[in-house]
Amino acid sequence: MTGFPQLRLRRLRRTETLRALVRETKVDVKDFVYPLFVVPGNRVSEEVVSMPGIFRHSVDMLPQEVEEIAKLDIPAVLLFGIPEYKDELGTSAYQPEGIIQRATRVLKKTVPDITVITDICLCEYTSHGHCGIIVDGYVDNDKTIGLLAETAISHAEAGADIVAPSDMMDGRVGAIRQALDKNGLQHIPILSYAAKYASAFYGPFREVAESTLQFGDRKSYQMDPPNWREALREVEQDISEGADIVMVKPALAYLDIISRVRDAFNHPIAAYNVSGEFMMVKAAAQHGWLDEKLIILEILTAIKRAGADIIITYHAKEAAHWLLSE
Repeated sequence: MTGFPQLRLRRLRRTETLRALVRETKVDVKDFVYPLFVVPGNRVSEEVVSMPGIFRHSVDMLPQEVEEIAKLDIPAVLLFGIPEYKDELGTSAYQPEGIIQRATRVLKKTVPDITVITDICLCEYTSHGHCGIIVDGYVDNDKTIGLLAETAISHAEAGADIVAPSDMMDGRVGAIRQALDKNGLQHIPILSYAAKYASAFYGPFREVAESTLQFGDRKSYQMDPPNWREALREVEQDISEGADIVMVKPALAYLDIISRVRDAFNHPIAAYNVSGEFMMVKAAAQHGWLDEKLIILEILTAIKRAGADIIITYHAKEAAHWLLSE
C-alpha cells in the first residue's frame, strides 16, 4: 500500500536537517549577477531614491565597490552607463573612451577574475531615450543593429567578458556575433535579452539610467506581456544567430516564461529580477509589512526553481551576506 497512513510526506519536513537533505532547489551566491550603474564625474556615489541601497558610482569609485562584490563571492556584474552627453545617434555608446569602456578597464584591473557583462543598447545614450535610431518617428531596426555591433566591439576590446544586447531589435545577435568574429573576438559570449517584455516593472530603472522616453513607447520592439509562444520564437531566433546565454526579463512576473524556455531549450538561462520587483519588496519591508530576508530568498528560490541558471538581481549583495552566513 502506498497511501495514508503508510505514506506520510511530512516525515521529511520534521527538522531543518531533514528538509535540507531533500531540498530540490538551492540558491547559491555563484548564481548572482549584480547590476552596476556608472555616471560621469569624480567621487560620486549617490543612492537611488526609489531603490534603497542601490547607488550610482563614478568610474573612480568602482574599485571599492567591485572589491566588496568580490569579497561576497558574487562572480559577475552587469554594467550600465550614463554618458556625459546624449545625441540622436547615441554616439557615446560606442566611443573607445565611453563611460562603459572606461569602467570595464577599471573593474578588470581591480579584480581581474570578476566577470564583467556589459549592456548593449542605445537607450541611455540617445537624446530621445529609445533603444535605436529614429527615422520618420519610428525606431529603424536595420540602421540600429550596426551601431549595436560597433558598441559590442568597443566593450569587448575594453575587456568585457560578455556582451548583452538588450535592445530587442531583430537580427542584432547575428550582427554582433559576425562583428565580434570579424574583429578577432570569437571568444566573447553573447548573453541576449531574448524575451524582454514591455513591462511596467522597469519604472525605477528609467530614473537610475536616465532613459525616460521623450515620446512614444517601446511596445513596437519589446514583447507584449500576454504572449508566451512568441517568447519561444524570440529565444529560438537568438540561439540560431549565436546567442550563448538567453535571458527572460522581467523575472518574477514571468516565471512561467522562464519555465517554458527551460523546457524547450538546453541553453543557459538568465533571468533579470528587475527594479520594480526590487522596489516593491523594499517598500513593503520599510513599512514592516513583510519579512524582508525571507521574502527575498523565497523570490530568488522561485526564479531558480523556474529554471534560471543565472539571476541578475539588485538583491545580490544582501542575499550573499545571508547565504554566506548560513
